[in-house]
Amino acid sequence: MQGNVIVGQSGGPTSVINSSLVGVYKTAKDRGVKKVYGMRHGIEGFLNEQYVDLEDYIQSDLDIELLKRTPSSFLGTCRYKLPDFEEDEEVYWRLFNILHKMDIKYFFYIGGNDSMDTIKKLSNYAESINSDIRFMGVPKTIDNDLAATDHTPGYGSAAKYIASAMKEIIRDAKTYPTDSITVVEIMGRNAGWLTAAAALSRAEDCTGPDLIYLPEVEFDYDKFLKKILEIKKYQTTAVVAVSEGIKTADGLYVSEANKKSVYVDSFGHKQLGGTALYLADFLGEQTGIKSRGIVFSTLQRCASHIVSRRDITEAYTVGADAVQAALNGDTGKMVTLERISNTPYQIKTGLYDVNLIANVEKCVPLEWITDDGTYVSHEFNEYASPLIIGELSPFMVDGLPRHLFIDK
Repeated sequence: MQGNVIVGQSGGPTSVINSSLVGVYKTAKDRGVKKVYGMRHGIEGFLNEQYVDLEDYIQSDLDIELLKRTPSSFLGTCRYKLPDFEEDEEVYWRLFNILHKMDIKYFFYIGGNDSMDTIKKLSNYAESINSDIRFMGVPKTIDNDLAATDHTPGYGSAAKYIASAMKEIIRDAKTYPTDSITVVEIMGRNAGWLTAAAALSRAEDCTGPDLIYLPEVEFDYDKFLKKILEIKKYQTTAVVAVSEGIKTADGLYVSEANKKSVYVDSFGHKQLGGTALYLADFLGEQTGIKSRGIVFSTLQRCASHIVSRRDITEAYTVGADAVQAALNGDTGKMVTLERISNTPYQIKTGLYDVNLIANVEKCVPLEWITDDGTYVSHEFNEYASPLIIGELSPFMVDGLPRHLFIDK
Protein backbone atom coordinates (compact mmCIF):
# COMPACT_ATOMS: atom_id res chain seq x y z
CA MET A 1 0.00 0.00 0.00
CA GLN A 2 1.51 3.33 -1.09
CA GLY A 3 1.13 6.50 0.98
CA ASN A 4 -0.36 7.15 4.41
CA VAL A 5 -3.87 7.33 5.85
CA ILE A 6 -5.62 10.18 7.66
CA VAL A 7 -8.88 9.64 9.54
CA GLY A 8 -11.11 12.09 11.36
CA GLN A 9 -14.32 12.19 13.35
CA SER A 10 -16.89 14.95 13.02
CA GLY A 11 -20.28 16.05 14.32
CA GLY A 12 -22.07 14.66 17.34
CA PRO A 13 -20.31 11.70 19.01
CA THR A 14 -21.83 8.26 19.53
CA SER A 15 -21.08 5.38 21.85
CA VAL A 16 -19.66 3.30 18.96
CA ILE A 17 -17.91 5.86 16.74
CA ASN A 18 -14.53 4.68 17.98
CA SER A 19 -15.27 1.18 16.74
CA SER A 20 -15.34 2.66 13.22
CA LEU A 21 -12.03 4.36 13.97
CA VAL A 22 -10.59 0.99 14.99
CA GLY A 23 -11.96 -0.54 11.78
CA VAL A 24 -10.11 2.04 9.70
CA TYR A 25 -6.91 1.80 11.72
CA LYS A 26 -6.62 -1.97 12.00
CA THR A 27 -7.56 -2.66 8.37
CA ALA A 28 -5.09 -0.09 7.08
CA LYS A 29 -2.29 -1.47 9.26
CA ASP A 30 -3.14 -5.05 8.31
CA ARG A 31 -2.84 -4.02 4.66
CA GLY A 32 0.65 -2.67 5.24
CA VAL A 33 0.20 1.07 5.55
CA LYS A 34 3.11 2.72 7.31
CA LYS A 35 1.30 5.56 9.08
CA VAL A 36 -2.31 6.05 10.11
CA TYR A 37 -2.81 9.59 11.35
CA GLY A 38 -5.80 10.89 13.26
CA MET A 39 -6.91 14.49 12.85
CA ARG A 40 -7.60 16.26 16.12
CA HIS A 41 -11.03 17.88 16.14
CA GLY A 42 -11.92 16.97 12.61
CA ILE A 43 -11.19 18.97 9.49
CA GLU A 44 -11.08 22.20 11.51
CA GLY A 45 -8.18 20.97 13.60
CA PHE A 46 -6.45 19.42 10.60
CA LEU A 47 -6.41 22.80 8.84
CA ASN A 48 -4.30 23.94 11.80
CA GLU A 49 -2.09 20.86 11.38
CA GLN A 50 -3.38 19.22 14.53
CA TYR A 51 -3.02 15.47 14.19
CA VAL A 52 -1.55 12.42 15.94
CA ASP A 53 0.05 9.16 14.90
CA LEU A 54 -2.52 6.63 16.10
CA GLU A 55 0.18 4.04 16.72
CA ASP A 56 1.32 6.16 19.67
CA TYR A 57 -2.02 5.38 21.38
CA ILE A 58 -3.08 2.01 19.98
CA GLN A 59 -0.21 -0.27 20.93
CA SER A 60 -1.87 -3.60 21.70
CA ASP A 61 -4.97 -5.72 21.15
CA LEU A 62 -6.09 -4.59 24.61
CA ASP A 63 -5.97 -0.96 23.47
CA ILE A 64 -8.10 -1.89 20.45
CA GLU A 65 -10.73 -3.57 22.63
CA LEU A 66 -10.62 -0.67 25.09
CA LEU A 67 -11.08 1.89 22.32
CA LYS A 68 -14.09 -0.03 20.97
CA ARG A 69 -15.67 0.37 24.40
CA THR A 70 -14.81 4.08 24.74
CA PRO A 71 -17.68 6.50 24.02
CA SER A 72 -17.50 9.84 22.24
CA SER A 73 -14.93 10.82 19.63
CA PHE A 74 -11.44 9.66 20.63
CA LEU A 75 -9.84 12.15 18.24
CA GLY A 76 -12.14 15.03 19.14
CA THR A 77 -14.79 16.48 16.86
CA CYS A 78 -15.94 19.70 15.23
CA ARG A 79 -18.86 21.29 13.41
CA TYR A 80 -16.90 23.11 10.74
CA LYS A 81 -18.54 23.87 7.40
CA LEU A 82 -16.01 23.64 4.62
CA PRO A 83 -16.69 26.47 2.12
CA ASP A 84 -17.35 25.76 -1.54
CA PHE A 85 -13.99 25.86 -3.33
CA GLU A 86 -15.36 28.38 -5.85
CA GLU A 87 -15.83 30.77 -2.92
CA ASP A 88 -12.61 30.14 -0.98
CA GLU A 89 -10.09 27.99 -2.78
CA GLU A 90 -7.32 29.05 -0.41
CA VAL A 91 -8.72 26.70 2.25
CA TYR A 92 -8.36 23.80 -0.18
CA TRP A 93 -4.81 24.81 -1.12
CA ARG A 94 -3.86 24.78 2.55
CA LEU A 95 -5.51 21.46 3.20
CA PHE A 96 -4.06 19.70 0.16
CA ASN A 97 -0.60 21.09 0.91
CA ILE A 98 -0.79 19.48 4.36
CA LEU A 99 -1.98 16.19 2.82
CA HIS A 100 0.89 16.19 0.33
CA LYS A 101 3.43 17.05 3.01
CA MET A 102 2.25 14.06 5.07
CA ASP A 103 2.13 11.80 1.98
CA ILE A 104 -1.57 11.11 2.55
CA LYS A 105 -3.19 9.01 -0.15
CA TYR A 106 -6.35 7.94 1.69
CA PHE A 107 -8.67 10.25 3.63
CA PHE A 108 -11.50 8.86 5.81
CA TYR A 109 -14.11 10.95 7.61
CA ILE A 110 -16.46 9.38 10.15
CA GLY A 111 -19.67 11.33 10.53
CA GLY A 112 -23.20 12.18 9.47
CA ASN A 113 -24.80 14.51 6.94
CA ASP A 114 -22.47 17.45 7.50
CA SER A 115 -19.41 15.20 7.36
CA MET A 116 -20.56 13.71 4.06
CA ASP A 117 -20.83 17.29 2.78
CA THR A 118 -17.12 17.64 3.61
CA ILE A 119 -16.24 14.42 1.77
CA LYS A 120 -18.29 15.55 -1.23
CA LYS A 121 -16.46 18.86 -1.47
CA LEU A 122 -13.00 17.37 -0.97
CA SER A 123 -13.46 14.54 -3.47
CA ASN A 124 -14.92 16.91 -6.06
CA TYR A 125 -12.02 19.32 -5.60
CA ALA A 126 -9.51 16.48 -5.85
CA GLU A 127 -11.08 15.46 -9.15
CA SER A 128 -10.91 19.04 -10.44
CA ILE A 129 -7.13 19.20 -9.84
CA ASN A 130 -6.45 15.58 -10.85
CA SER A 131 -5.31 14.62 -7.35
CA ASP A 132 -4.84 10.91 -6.68
CA ILE A 133 -5.93 11.19 -3.02
CA ARG A 134 -9.03 9.12 -2.30
CA PHE A 135 -11.76 10.41 -0.02
CA MET A 136 -14.24 8.07 1.71
CA GLY A 137 -17.15 8.65 4.07
CA VAL A 138 -17.78 6.36 7.04
CA PRO A 139 -21.40 6.70 8.27
CA LYS A 140 -22.15 7.71 11.84
CA THR A 141 -25.10 9.35 13.54
CA ILE A 142 -27.45 8.45 16.35
CA ASP A 143 -30.14 10.41 14.46
CA ASN A 144 -30.25 7.68 11.76
CA ASP A 145 -31.07 10.33 9.16
CA LEU A 146 -28.41 9.54 6.53
CA ALA A 147 -29.84 8.74 3.11
CA ALA A 148 -29.04 5.59 1.10
CA THR A 149 -28.20 3.38 4.09
CA ASP A 150 -30.68 1.15 5.94
CA HIS A 151 -29.43 2.56 9.25
CA THR A 152 -26.36 4.22 10.67
CA PRO A 153 -23.87 2.96 13.24
CA GLY A 154 -24.60 4.68 16.52
CA TYR A 155 -28.36 4.50 16.13
CA GLY A 156 -28.81 0.97 17.47
CA SER A 157 -26.98 1.70 20.72
CA ALA A 158 -28.80 5.00 21.24
CA ALA A 159 -32.11 3.23 20.59
CA LYS A 160 -31.15 0.54 23.11
CA TYR A 161 -30.39 3.19 25.74
CA ILE A 162 -33.64 5.06 25.05
CA ALA A 163 -35.83 1.97 25.24
CA SER A 164 -34.06 0.80 28.42
CA ALA A 165 -34.31 4.19 30.11
CA MET A 166 -37.98 4.49 29.13
CA LYS A 167 -38.73 1.19 30.86
CA GLU A 168 -37.07 2.47 34.02
CA ILE A 169 -38.84 5.83 33.86
CA ILE A 170 -42.21 4.12 33.41
CA ARG A 171 -41.53 1.84 36.38
CA ASP A 172 -40.66 4.90 38.47
CA ALA A 173 -43.73 6.86 37.35
CA LYS A 174 -46.10 4.05 38.21
CA THR A 175 -44.79 3.58 41.74
CA TYR A 176 -46.89 6.43 43.19
CA PRO A 177 -50.68 6.30 43.66
CA THR A 178 -51.03 10.02 42.88
CA ASP A 179 -51.58 11.62 39.47
CA SER A 180 -48.51 12.54 37.44
CA ILE A 181 -47.40 13.30 33.89
CA THR A 182 -43.87 12.68 32.62
CA VAL A 183 -42.61 14.13 29.34
CA VAL A 184 -39.35 12.67 28.03
CA GLU A 185 -37.36 14.59 25.41
CA ILE A 186 -35.28 12.66 22.90
CA MET A 187 -32.76 13.85 20.30
CA GLY A 188 -33.03 13.56 16.52
CA ARG A 189 -33.62 17.08 15.22
CA ASN A 190 -35.94 16.80 12.18
CA ALA A 191 -36.02 12.99 12.07
CA GLY A 192 -37.96 10.92 14.59
CA TRP A 193 -35.98 7.68 14.53
CA LEU A 194 -34.62 8.06 18.06
CA THR A 195 -37.92 9.12 19.60
CA ALA A 196 -39.67 6.25 17.84
CA ALA A 197 -37.26 3.89 19.64
CA ALA A 198 -39.16 4.64 22.85
CA ALA A 199 -41.80 2.24 21.48
CA LEU A 200 -39.33 -0.63 21.85
CA SER A 201 -39.82 -0.40 25.62
CA ARG A 202 -43.32 -1.85 25.23
CA ALA A 203 -43.14 -5.50 26.26
CA GLU A 204 -44.87 -8.03 28.51
CA ASP A 205 -43.32 -6.30 31.54
CA CYS A 206 -43.86 -2.70 30.39
CA THR A 207 -46.70 -0.73 28.82
CA GLY A 208 -44.33 1.56 26.97
CA PRO A 209 -44.98 5.31 26.68
CA ASP A 210 -48.60 6.35 26.27
CA LEU A 211 -47.86 8.80 23.48
CA ILE A 212 -44.99 9.37 21.03
CA TYR A 213 -44.58 12.60 19.07
CA LEU A 214 -42.23 12.75 16.09
CA PRO A 215 -41.12 15.79 14.05
CA GLU A 216 -42.49 14.19 10.87
CA VAL A 217 -45.99 15.12 12.10
CA GLU A 218 -47.18 18.66 12.86
CA PHE A 219 -47.56 19.25 16.60
CA ASP A 220 -50.81 20.75 17.92
CA TYR A 221 -51.03 21.92 21.56
CA ASP A 222 -54.81 21.53 21.80
CA LYS A 223 -54.79 17.99 20.42
CA PHE A 224 -51.88 17.14 22.71
CA LEU A 225 -53.75 18.36 25.78
CA LYS A 226 -56.88 16.50 24.71
CA LYS A 227 -54.94 13.25 24.38
CA ILE A 228 -53.45 13.67 27.84
CA LEU A 229 -56.86 14.33 29.41
CA GLU A 230 -58.29 11.22 27.72
CA ILE A 231 -55.46 9.09 29.15
CA LYS A 232 -55.97 10.56 32.61
CA LYS A 233 -59.58 9.35 32.63
CA TYR A 234 -58.47 5.75 33.09
CA GLN A 235 -54.97 5.84 34.60
CA THR A 236 -53.13 7.91 37.18
CA THR A 237 -49.87 8.30 35.28
CA ALA A 238 -49.09 9.39 31.73
CA VAL A 239 -45.67 9.06 30.12
CA VAL A 240 -44.97 10.81 26.83
CA ALA A 241 -41.94 10.64 24.51
CA VAL A 242 -41.35 13.76 22.40
CA SER A 243 -38.70 14.62 19.86
CA GLU A 244 -36.62 17.72 20.45
CA GLY A 245 -37.53 18.70 16.88
CA ILE A 246 -41.33 18.73 16.96
CA LYS A 247 -42.80 21.81 15.24
CA THR A 248 -46.13 23.60 15.18
CA ALA A 249 -48.04 24.47 12.00
CA ASP A 250 -46.11 27.73 11.61
CA GLY A 251 -42.81 25.83 11.40
CA LEU A 252 -41.63 26.94 14.83
CA TYR A 253 -39.85 24.39 17.00
CA VAL A 254 -41.67 23.90 20.30
CA SER A 255 -38.30 24.33 22.01
CA GLU A 256 -38.09 27.87 20.61
CA ALA A 257 -41.31 28.94 22.30
CA ASN A 258 -39.69 29.84 25.62
CA LYS A 259 -36.34 31.17 24.36
CA LYS A 260 -35.34 34.74 23.60
CA SER A 261 -32.63 33.57 21.20
CA VAL A 262 -31.52 30.29 19.63
CA TYR A 263 -27.93 29.38 18.74
CA VAL A 264 -27.39 28.46 15.08
CA ASP A 265 -24.25 26.57 13.99
CA SER A 266 -22.24 26.99 10.79
CA PHE A 267 -24.45 24.51 8.94
CA GLY A 268 -27.58 26.48 9.83
CA HIS A 269 -28.78 23.99 12.46
CA LYS A 270 -30.64 25.52 15.39
CA GLN A 271 -29.62 24.29 18.83
CA LEU A 272 -32.64 22.47 20.18
CA GLY A 273 -33.49 21.37 23.70
CA GLY A 274 -35.96 22.22 26.41
CA THR A 275 -39.04 20.81 24.66
CA ALA A 276 -39.93 18.42 27.50
CA LEU A 277 -39.50 21.08 30.17
CA TYR A 278 -41.68 23.53 28.28
CA LEU A 279 -44.42 20.96 27.63
CA ALA A 280 -44.34 19.76 31.25
CA ASP A 281 -44.92 23.36 32.40
CA PHE A 282 -47.70 23.69 29.83
CA LEU A 283 -49.45 20.53 31.05
CA GLY A 284 -49.04 21.49 34.70
CA GLU A 285 -50.70 24.85 34.07
CA GLN A 286 -53.51 23.37 31.98
CA THR A 287 -54.33 20.35 34.15
CA GLY A 288 -53.10 21.15 37.64
CA ILE A 289 -51.40 17.74 37.68
CA LYS A 290 -47.81 17.30 38.80
CA SER A 291 -45.79 17.25 35.56
CA ARG A 292 -42.12 16.50 35.08
CA GLY A 293 -39.86 17.00 32.07
CA ILE A 294 -36.88 14.70 31.52
CA VAL A 295 -34.18 15.48 28.96
CA PHE A 296 -31.86 12.63 27.96
CA SER A 297 -29.57 15.07 26.12
CA THR A 298 -26.06 13.66 25.60
CA LEU A 299 -26.73 10.57 27.72
CA GLN A 300 -28.29 8.81 24.73
CA ARG A 301 -25.14 9.19 22.63
CA CYS A 302 -22.43 8.42 25.21
CA ALA A 303 -23.86 5.45 27.13
CA SER A 304 -21.12 2.96 26.25
CA HIS A 305 -22.11 0.75 29.19
CA ILE A 306 -25.23 -0.34 27.30
CA VAL A 307 -24.13 -0.52 23.66
CA SER A 308 -25.67 -2.90 21.17
CA ARG A 309 -23.13 -5.55 20.22
CA ARG A 310 -24.63 -5.63 16.73
CA ASP A 311 -24.17 -1.87 16.46
CA ILE A 312 -20.55 -1.90 17.57
CA THR A 313 -19.78 -4.74 15.16
CA GLU A 314 -21.36 -2.89 12.24
CA ALA A 315 -19.53 0.30 13.20
CA TYR A 316 -16.23 -1.59 12.90
CA THR A 317 -17.31 -3.12 9.60
CA VAL A 318 -18.10 0.17 7.84
CA GLY A 319 -14.71 1.55 8.87
CA ALA A 320 -12.91 -1.54 7.62
CA ASP A 321 -14.86 -1.66 4.36
CA ALA A 322 -14.16 2.02 3.68
CA VAL A 323 -10.44 1.20 3.69
CA GLN A 324 -10.93 -1.81 1.42
CA ALA A 325 -12.96 0.29 -1.02
CA ALA A 326 -10.34 3.05 -1.12
CA LEU A 327 -7.62 0.48 -1.77
CA ASN A 328 -9.73 -0.85 -4.63
CA GLY A 329 -9.77 2.61 -6.20
CA ASP A 330 -13.03 4.09 -4.93
CA THR A 331 -13.33 7.73 -3.90
CA GLY A 332 -16.20 10.12 -3.23
CA LYS A 333 -18.26 7.29 -1.76
CA MET A 334 -19.87 6.42 1.57
CA VAL A 335 -20.14 2.89 2.91
CA THR A 336 -23.78 1.84 3.32
CA LEU A 337 -25.58 -0.91 5.20
CA GLU A 338 -28.13 -2.82 3.14
CA ARG A 339 -30.66 -5.06 4.88
CA ILE A 340 -31.20 -8.44 3.26
CA SER A 341 -33.73 -9.79 5.75
CA ASN A 342 -35.23 -9.20 9.19
CA THR A 343 -35.66 -12.82 10.22
CA PRO A 344 -32.96 -13.85 10.39
CA TYR A 345 -31.38 -10.43 10.48
CA GLN A 346 -28.87 -10.12 7.66
CA ILE A 347 -27.08 -7.11 6.19
CA LYS A 348 -24.38 -6.43 3.67
CA THR A 349 -22.30 -3.36 2.98
CA GLY A 350 -22.35 -1.32 -0.20
CA LEU A 351 -21.06 1.96 -1.60
CA TYR A 352 -22.99 5.06 -2.59
CA ASP A 353 -22.04 8.30 -4.32
CA VAL A 354 -21.58 10.87 -1.56
CA ASN A 355 -22.94 13.61 -3.87
CA LEU A 356 -26.34 11.94 -3.58
CA ILE A 357 -26.14 11.61 0.22
CA ALA A 358 -24.73 14.88 1.56
CA ASN A 359 -27.38 17.21 3.01
CA VAL A 360 -30.24 14.76 2.32
CA GLU A 361 -32.27 14.01 5.45
CA LYS A 362 -33.96 10.60 5.82
CA CYS A 363 -37.08 10.74 7.99
CA VAL A 364 -39.36 8.09 9.47
CA PRO A 365 -41.82 6.96 6.77
CA LEU A 366 -45.28 8.41 7.39
CA GLU A 367 -46.80 4.95 6.96
CA TRP A 368 -44.86 3.88 10.07
CA ILE A 369 -46.65 6.54 12.13
CA THR A 370 -50.21 5.99 13.37
CA ASP A 371 -52.99 7.97 11.72
CA ASP A 372 -53.43 10.29 14.69
CA GLY A 373 -49.67 10.98 14.81
CA THR A 374 -49.20 9.85 18.40
CA TYR A 375 -47.39 6.50 18.03
CA VAL A 376 -45.47 4.27 15.63
CA SER A 377 -46.61 1.09 13.93
CA HIS A 378 -45.37 -2.49 14.18
CA GLU A 379 -43.38 -1.94 10.94
CA PHE A 380 -41.09 0.40 12.85
CA ASN A 381 -40.61 -2.18 15.60
CA GLU A 382 -39.72 -4.82 13.02
CA TYR A 383 -37.16 -2.44 11.56
CA ALA A 384 -35.56 -1.26 14.82
CA SER A 385 -35.74 -4.32 17.06
CA PRO A 386 -32.85 -6.23 15.42
CA LEU A 387 -30.53 -3.23 15.80
CA ILE A 388 -30.44 -3.31 19.61
CA ILE A 389 -29.53 -6.99 19.98
CA GLY A 390 -26.52 -8.10 22.02
CA GLU A 391 -24.29 -6.54 24.65
CA LEU A 392 -20.62 -5.75 25.02
CA SER A 393 -19.54 -5.35 28.62
CA PRO A 394 -17.11 -2.53 29.42
CA PHE A 395 -13.79 -3.19 31.08
CA MET A 396 -14.41 -2.33 34.72
CA VAL A 397 -11.73 -0.87 37.01
CA ASP A 398 -12.59 -0.01 40.61
CA GLY A 399 -16.25 -0.51 39.82
CA LEU A 400 -16.30 1.89 36.85
CA PRO A 401 -15.81 1.51 33.07
CA ARG A 402 -12.28 2.24 31.80
CA HIS A 403 -11.78 4.35 28.64
CA LEU A 404 -8.91 5.13 26.27
CA PHE A 405 -8.18 8.82 25.74
CA ILE A 406 -5.73 11.34 24.35
CA ASP A 407 -4.20 13.38 27.13
CA LYS A 408 -3.61 16.61 25.24
